[in-house]
Amino acid sequence: MGPRLDDVVRLCCEISAQDQIKVAVKNSIKGGMVAGGSAIVGGMLCGPAGIAVGGAVGGLLGSWLTSGQFRPLPQILMELPAPQKEKLYNDVARVLGSLDWTDAAQLIALVMGNATLQQQVTAALLNYVTNELRAEVCYRD
Repeated sequence: MGPRLDDVVRLCCEISAQDQIKVAVKNSIKGGMVAGGSAIVGGMLCGPAGIAVGGAVGGLLGSWLTSGQFRPLPQILMELPAPQKEKLYNDVARVLGSLDWTDAAQLIALVMGNATLQQQVTAALLNYVTNELRAEVCYRD
């Protein structure tokens, strides 16, 4: 499945680059650590009221630190670990059906030359990004 998987990932990179899709993968652990740490510090300094204030301030700070970090989707796709690339491949392969290709260039040409197929692959890609990566999608700046 190696070369075919790489072909499909390259296709997804090409489509997302053409549409200038950017995504922000939410980093909830980082935000949670900031909120929790602030609540602990607030509790140590001001007791029970400090926990509430520290948690609220930490929550806002954590939200601010982890929001708006949009990166180009092709960059994120290339950095995916193998199991996630395989899941993406399976999702897109369902759309491609029995389409036959020899290399990534031919696959890209076949999909880009068929508007309906291109829309279906884009929909599968965006579905994967939002459901599997839990990412926020942004088109063009």
